[in-house]
Amino acid sequence: MSGSKLSKHVEKNELSDAPLGMTVHALPQPGEVAQADEQRTHSGRWKMLALLLVCAAPVIASYFTYYVVRPEARRHYGELVTPQVDLPAASALNLQGQSVDLKSLKGQWLLVAVGSGDCKEVCQENLYFQRQLREIMGKEKDRMERVWVLTDDAPVDAALLPALNQAHVLRVPPDTVKTWLSPAAGQAVEDHLYVIDPIGHFMMRFPAHMDVAGASKAKKDLDRLMRASASWDQAGR
Repeated sequence: MSGSKLSKHVEKNELSDAPLGMTVHALPQPGEVAQADEQRTHSGRWKMLALLLVCAAPVIASYFTYYVVRPEARRHYGELVTPQVDLPAASALNLQGQSVDLKSLKGQWLLVAVGSGDCKEVCQENLYFQRQLREIMGKEKDRMERVWVLTDDAPVDAALLPALNQAHVLRVPPDTVKTWLSPAAGQAVEDHLYVIDPIGHFMMRFPAHMDVAGASKAKKDLDRLMRASASWDQAGR
């Protein structure tokens, strides 16, 4: 047997005859286990926070874009309201005499007109532009609802009812309206159309006594609002 073959044979025998070695790992101490659990808990919390931020990012971005980043070239026809006012924690009555929680209107953009049940000329013009603005929004109109707030108990003219069949007509106590919707200086609350966002914030007021030219500008504002909220707001509640 040659030297190389003999060497290999000896090495093989030595390996086969050697006892098997076993490595024994020490068990973790209770303190180490608790520390590892705490680290996993912290890690899970950070992951949950990151997930929540990712989900909320579209809402935050759209509001930041519309309310904070305002290039000088952008001109709003409507006046942005600061601070914004939430929907009142109060009840109203519909034309059937049923109680309606105003908070239940959250979840949709609202275009609000205010007036008396007898609805004189200014009131009728606001209702007309309110209806037209929603209709010309095209496919986005289902994201906005019309609300006519009545501040008295006067009966509504039957001639107005066909144009109100898709609107919320609600009798709201005058004191509640005063704490909710504020007119521009020198104007009455009935002179404006008001915009409420889906979160329930009164955030924009269109100038008093809207006309056709003003309605065209208001349409551009509403289009911007629809685009800014498209990533998180959908039609329906």
